[in-house]
Amino acid sequence: MSMKVLFVSLGCDKNLVDSEYMVGKLTGHQFMMTDDEAEADVIVINTCCFIHDAKEESIQTILDLAAYRTSGSCMALIVCGCLAQRYREEILREIPEVDAVLGTNSTEHILLAVESVLAGKKYEAYEPMDHLEKHFSARSISTGGHYAHLKIAEGCDKRCTYCIIPSIRGAYRSVPMEELVAEAEELVRQGVRELILVAQETTLYGVDLYGKKSLHLLLRELNQIEGLRWIRLMYCYPEEIYDELIDAIRENEKVCHYIDMPIQHINNSILKRMGRRTNRETLSERIDALRAAIPDIALRTTLICGFPGETSEQHEELMEFINETEFDRLGAFTYSAEENTPAAEYPDQIDEDVKEEWKSEVMELQEEVILDKNQDMIGRELEVLIEGKVADEDAYVGRSYRDAPDIDGYVFVRTNELLVTGDFVRIRITGAYEYDLIGEPV
Repeated sequence: MSMKVLFVSLGCDKNLVDSEYMVGKLTGHQFMMTDDEAEADVIVINTCCFIHDAKEESIQTILDLAAYRTSGSCMALIVCGCLAQRYREEILREIPEVDAVLGTNSTEHILLAVESVLAGKKYEAYEPMDHLEKHFSARSISTGGHYAHLKIAEGCDKRCTYCIIPSIRGAYRSVPMEELVAEAEELVRQGVRELILVAQETTLYGVDLYGKKSLHLLLRELNQIEGLRWIRLMYCYPEEIYDELIDAIRENEKVCHYIDMPIQHINNSILKRMGRRTNRETLSERIDALRAAIPDIALRTTLICGFPGETSEQHEELMEFINETEFDRLGAFTYSAEENTPAAEYPDQIDEDVKEEWKSEVMELQEEVILDKNQDMIGRELEVLIEGKVADEDAYVGRSYRDAPDIDGYVFVRTNELLVTGDFVRIRITGAYEYDLIGEPV
């Protein structure tokens, strides 16, 4: 009888890719997945600790599931990922129910970890920070099968003053292009129609392997895969967006006219204190270049509100920029002081209530911006990827090229026709909300 494994994946989509590899390795060796913690023989938690709230969620999840290690059927509790890399000694010391800990570069050890614990042995694995894992087992796609993330690199070299990623993920390491193309082809054979390219930073892809930025070359290779419909770009640092990349987005028909480019702020003084390698002038120039070359491009960004030392005037400068630039998609986060980062030691920390107030103001303004932009979409036609049916209604939910899964809006398709998840349907937009659109098949 196969043993049952409960797998919990927390944090970002890069973490999710690691989790899918681990699940694939376990299911390839006679383990079965379950979503019921009470019946799990093995519990694996892939953790996150990027900001305070993510750290708290990871710790609470471990504590909650540790109860099943002592009173349930669970025989192995394994903690992986960023929290395990950063706080391995504390986890093993403070939570004795944990049987194994795997660092961020050690997910390929998951089968050995499970087998060791079931044999009565504790297990730890922490590969060097320059290690780039190679996975020889098929991934178990957890996103519904019609889209999947393709992690093209690991680690980061930027060292922004608020960020711990380089210390827990290591330096930037690109995955060889031939491996990525082979993985993409396999994903498409499994039914994936949309590939979402992710990394801590995608725009520097290839610099370490090929001596130059090579994301545009990777896009051209992926564009040739038969059966693939969409390629979406996430985590493009704005100062690293180069002209050949813009050309590749415009010229390759499968590459969505969409780009995620986290700018974090717009005030030059704040950007410098953040350790960002750009300024307002460069950001504006890159945005103008993208829109000039690709007029229908959807620009997404993220912002940090309440960075140490930020003044009301600098916040207002950011608000004015949002209003002028009219990003198509925007997310905002309050600054989180992370231990062992330079920004956490800055003396001029902002009160939490002020940070929350500024974040609310940013998101309220963005709601106005996006409602106007969505209303301008009425009457236009869009290709929509169907993601499911709305319960008890003659309607389906889907996404256009303008919408990344889980973070952007949806297109609700009103029809009594039978549509299937993974289908692409041509839609005419008939209505608009702050974040979502309504349409009907053409």
